[in-house]
Amino acid sequence: MYRARVAVVGVLLAFAVIGYWLWHAGGMPPPSGEVSSANVSSGAGSNSIDLSDSQLSSVKVAAVEEREFPLEKEAVGSISFNEDLSVQIFTPYPGRIIALFANIGDNVKKGQTLFTIDSPDLLQAESTLIAAAGVLELHTKNLDRLRGLYETRAVSQRELEQAASDQQTAQGNLQAARDAVRLFGKSDADMDRIIAQRSADPTLVVASPIDGQITARNAAPGLFVQPGNAPAPYTVTNIDTMWMLANVAEDDSPAFQVGQPVQVSVAALPGRTFAAHIVNVAAAVDPNTRRVLVRSEIKDPRHELRSGMFANFVITVGAPVRSPAVPLDGVVRLGDGTMTAWVTADRRRFTQRTVKIGGQHNGYRQITEGVQVGELVATEGALFLSNALATASSD
Repeated sequence: MYRARVAVVGVLLAFAVIGYWLWHAGGMPPPSGEVSSANVSSGAGSNSIDLSDSQLSSVKVAAVEEREFPLEKEAVGSISFNEDLSVQIFTPYPGRIIALFANIGDNVKKGQTLFTIDSPDLLQAESTLIAAAGVLELHTKNLDRLRGLYETRAVSQRELEQAASDQQTAQGNLQAARDAVRLFGKSDADMDRIIAQRSADPTLVVASPIDGQITARNAAPGLFVQPGNAPAPYTVTNIDTMWMLANVAEDDSPAFQVGQPVQVSVAALPGRTFAAHIVNVAAAVDPNTRRVLVRSEIKDPRHELRSGMFANFVITVGAPVRSPAVPLDGVVRLGDGTMTAWVTADRRRFTQRTVKIGGQHNGYRQITEGVQVGELVATEGALFLSNALATASSD
């Protein structure tokens, strides 16, 4: 019996020692963190905190100002070539490509040779030209001979008139043959040389019809090409003007109108903006995304933009409005999405207040509800105050 009592007492003493140790462990001060380092204390309200003298310098205070905020809409899009200034270069006649003279990215001038083809149609047209020139020469000589004979009455007037008619017909046939060869891009000097040398050249030159840049090439030596058969051997685009294509939300689409000015920026050129204007707003809403395609035209004389670049654009859709404003650092977003600001009257006690925000402009956030002009709010250090209050609340 005595031994049982001793055992019970021993167990109780062991529990007492463990409990004493746990009590002290639980009563130990928390490890140094944001609250202890900030040296803040909870105020009377659950959303107010007081700063100590040593902590006042870590929080800057500014008065709520009234500022002008433009009414703007933003959207994300991408840069694209201006298809209105893009030309697909097809061969005017069928043939096999002989040589290529331009690559993707090359800048070309109007009339510059892009490729040449071996054209049977050109060969036929030049052969007809040579034959027509020979027939005209024959009839011209015959007419001159009959004129001399007619003066001596060796031939009749009827024969002379027939010779003149044949010469005129041959002259017309030659002119038609020259016009046919001219359609292949041959000049009068080229045709005179062909006639003089009695040699047809089947090489057809295909040149660029505009100044621009080669933006696509689907040609290769030996490839047989025909007029209008896709893909085009070359595509030339004038890149002085580019497009910005953006899909805007269906609800925002009524705010966009053709002709409105647009400011475009691209991630590849930070700090740069490009002036543009809307040239087209799609007539239909995409049934899958519920968005509307808006196309803007951008002047890019220095050729800095590239097709496929991501871009942001901002467009003014109304007259600017004046509203209370605080620096961007003065608004803190909580975990549940609530936007807050820290308001103070004495620059020591700060009270967290829920606000509603609008747009932002020149480093300031528009406040539509929650604070008034002239009230003092924390700017730098507002996030520190929110974290300190959250830590104190969790303790």
